[in-house]
Amino acid sequence: MEPTLTAYGTWSGGRFMNFGEKLDEARYLAAIRRAHEKGIRTFMTADVYGQGESDRLLGLALEGFPRDSYCLVGAVGHDFYNGERQGAKGYPRFTDAALREPGEFTDYLRTATRRSLERLRTDHFDLLLLHNPDQTGYSSPAVWDGMETLREEGLTRLLGIAPGPANGFTLDLISAFETFGGRIDWAMIILNPLEPWPGGLCLEAARRHEVSIITRVLDYGGIFHDDVKPGHAFAPMDHRAYRAAGWVEAGNRKLEQLRPYAQKRGLTLLQLAAAWNLAHPQVRSVIPTLIQEIGAEARPLESKIDELAALETLGDALKLTPEEVAEIGAIGSNRGCMALKGGSPLYTGEAVADQWPLDEALRAVAERWGIRPEADLVKTM
Repeated sequence: MEPTLTAYGTWSGGRFMNFGEKLDEARYLAAIRRAHEKGIRTFMTADVYGQGESDRLLGLALEGFPRDSYCLVGAVGHDFYNGERQGAKGYPRFTDAALREPGEFTDYLRTATRRSLERLRTDHFDLLLLHNPDQTGYSSPAVWDGMETLREEGLTRLLGIAPGPANGFTLDLISAFETFGGRIDWAMIILNPLEPWPGGLCLEAARRHEVSIITRVLDYGGIFHDDVKPGHAFAPMDHRAYRAAGWVEAGNRKLEQLRPYAQKRGLTLLQLAAAWNLAHPQVRSVIPTLIQEIGAEARPLESKIDELAALETLGDALKLTPEEVAEIGAIGSNRGCMALKGGSPLYTGEAVADQWPLDEALRAVAERWGIRPEADLVKTM
């Protein structure tokens, strides 16, 4: 199967990333099964989540459903087998020169993919993503030769790339489309009506290189679930506590400006966000983080699953006009709101896992696509 309109990520439910309440195993598994039963047909995992535990639980949850009834998306790239965790930075990429030479990339990718599939209780992915690549991952033929080998060996049918974990990597992603576009079928980026920047800058390149887009963080940290309000109490160590001060208040002010667009079409706010994303031609799938907020009065995560699944039946209600798309994008404009990762015109140190200087090759990419790095890829507010 190709990735479908709606997708469920194993980072939902708080077990592998700190968003809201951590579901116990029984409820976590039941949530995945509910998603399938309600009509969500794409499920995404990454081998590094829980050092394989995310794979195991997804495989357990989907056991009993026919393998051809869902699209399975995996992600490999962080070497938790041989590398040592680097605090909040997580595990190193498998391309780290301290771990292996380029000639060993294919063997690592093959081994990591097979182990992930074993935990998932299946023999193939429908789509396999290169997860959070470093500079080498975006630019090395040895990496993409290795990824293509996985396709040739039947371990996956489609290949893709998932920049992150932070926002940015715009020119690096476009450069990968240009260099390896014949091998890249899908890419996953951050995009929603309150974060049109910088993800929107790569969409035209994706269109020209026939790369389909999955958009994550559709919910904008839970704001589009409409249950994160000013004064919201976040769970201890919740990732959202590290966002800039005032983001909840600012997000809710913009949400009220967007609410009439949703009401006009009979959509929830999350569904409006999905409609806005899907109005961009290369966006083919949306994958929010489904969060069980803390507290007895919190909205049940299961209701959010149902709301997402309902997208599959909404048809014309999701088709925004070009004017609506432009107006919503203007309301949510976040241009220049944060420092971006990847190739940066402001970074001058040695290349590290998530950041490196903007070299002449990337400047040439920017020129080809009408992007002005010093104006379009820097924090200005």
